Amino acid sequence: MTQTATVNYHVHKPERQAFELDAGGIVGNLISPELAPTQVTVFDERAVGVDATFDDASVGFTNYPTVVRSFDDSVDWRPAYDAELTELLKTEVAAQEVIIFDHTVRVDDPDADRKPARNVHSDYSLHGAKQRLVDILGEDRAADWSAGHYAFINVWRPVGATINSAPLGFILPESVADDDWILLDLIYPDRKGQIMGLAANDDHEWVYMSKMTPDDVAYFNIFDNRGRPSVAHSALDMVEDPTIHTIRKSIESRTLVRY
Repeated sequence: MTQTATVNYHVHKPERQAFELDAGGIVGNLISPELAPTQVTVFDERAVGVDATFDDASVGFTNYPTVVRSFDDSVDWRPAYDAELTELLKTEVAAQEVIIFDHTVRVDDPDADRKPARNVHSDYSLHGAKQRLVDILGEDRAADWSAGHYAFINVWRPVGATINSAPLGFILPESVADDDWILLDLIYPDRKGQIMGLAANDDHEWVYMSKMTPDDVAYFNIFDNRGRPSVAHSALDMVEDPTIHTIRKSIESRTLVRY
């Protein structure tokens, strides 16, 4: 089963491009480079019985309920959720060590501080991943991890209700050409990073899982120092059921794993 969705691809330019986050010191204020809205065909993994696997496609889906009922700041949910994600990644990708270093709750609302990311991207460049490793571990531990096999993996979960609009979509890495990637700067008020944007290509094969519930998760590779492909991803502008009007809410957790 397929759906049609709109995504925002990046555009090749001769000059270096950048996102500026919390621009002017205003939380949630985003200045974006040029994006190209494009209609794409998306294959539903639920309809085909979850064909994509982490081993083959660098993205996996599974049912993994959480004991956490609220991800707001009034409750200290992080220790319990971090423990769950650690077990998830040890089970699903055979990680030996897991560090969870960031959680981002996104709400598809104009007034939200963090909205769904509506640009086709992956979170780190090669330089950005190596720098993030040092930021998290320090130089000595980063050197130790670099001598072995490590990866950055994101885990995405719906919050509060079944996803009816703006689900998270993924491009199968085998359909992406090297020239599709575009290096982008990511400028924060206090630091600078790099991400990889993706330009449009008719060969791209998009997948998603329809009607993901808060008991479902997607986990996907961002960077792997032994060469596992990174997964380009984006919120998909589409609606499953136009009679349902729930607000899309999710939590994306960024992790560092050692194999």
